[in-house]
Order: sequence, then structure tokens, then C-alpha cells
Amino acid sequence: MTKDEVESLTATWRTRWGGAPIAHQFRGRYADRWVRFHSLPQSKRYAETEDEYDIILERHHRVLAALGADDRLYVIAGYFENTLGRGAPAPAHRGAVPWMTVPPNDYSGFVIPMTLYVSVTSPAPSSLDPFLRTVADDEIAYAIIAPLDLRWLYHPYDGGADVIAPTTDDRDGLKARLTDWLSAHPLGL
Repeated sequence: MTKDEVESLTATWRTRWGGAPIAHQFRGRYADRWVRFHSLPQSKRYAETEDEYDIILERHHRVLAALGADDRLYVIAGYFENTLGRGAPAPAHRGAVPWMTVPPNDYSGFVIPMTLYVSVTSPAPSSLDPFLRTVADDEIAYAIIAPLDLRWLYHPYDGGADVIAPTTDDRDGLKARLTDWLSAHPLGL
């Protein structure tokens, strides 16, 4: 990504979402458009077999397709200075460049700075699957996938994904189509 592309992302983020892009806070900030999908049956958190990895990746791709994933997506992940080679992006986050640093404070909940790195990739499995698999194994956290216009946000994590849909109706449509992947927890967790 060029410096101009990174600046465009920052401007679009501020206009569309405001605040820091701290993925675990989206559920509270955008509750009216939030839904969580689990990545394995019976809300199992981690894959133990290649067949289970296939299920995880297929579910991620189905949700992204239902959201209308374009031919190019932002892939964002946060790295702390004390992890992954002193804050460097994971090998599965190919082409990532620094976007912004979230300082430690009460709002972020972090005790050390977290640097968000961003790349642009295709939603094709060959491009996205190494990243999604690394997230599923909890080797990358604070991940966000979004179209270049940032109309929706997809936050994969180890165990599933949170979606911030463009509208409440869009969220309700996703829930209706993918009911079997929702949590039985009363709060949708």
C-alpha cells in the first residue's frame, strides 16, 4: 500500500466509524448492527483436524460473500511490541504496512501500544486463507476485514467472527440465512 492509500483509509475510517479501530469494542459500539457467527459446530473454538479447518474457512468465506465482499479488501491486524517479533506483522499478513498505533489507555484497555498493520488483498481463498487460519489458531488477534469503502466490518477471531453490518436489516438478513452458526447464548456470544 502507498502512503496515499493509507491516508485514504484513515480519512474513510474517521468519516464512517470514528474512534479507534479496536475490534473487540465493536459489539458494544455498534450493537444495533452486530452479529456473531461461530466457526465450528456446537460452538467449538479450535480446529483439531484439517476437516475442521475446512469448515472454519468455508464459513468465513460464506459470511464475507453474503456481505458482498468486493475484489479487494482491507486486512487489518494489531500487533503488540512484545509479540511476533517486536510488533512486526505475522507472515500470513502478507504485504502489511503500519497504519496507526493505539496507545495504552483506559479506552483501549491496552497496557502497551498496539500497532495496526494493513494490507489489501483479494477475498479469494488463496489470498485470504493463510490469514484466516492464523487468526483461527489465535496467532493473530485484533483482526478486521473490510471492503475499501468500509461499509461493513468483519472481525474474525479464534472461534468465529463478529460482523458489523451496514444496516440493522442487513444484520437481520445474515442472521436469518446463517441461523445454525449463531450462538445459543442469550446475548449472542
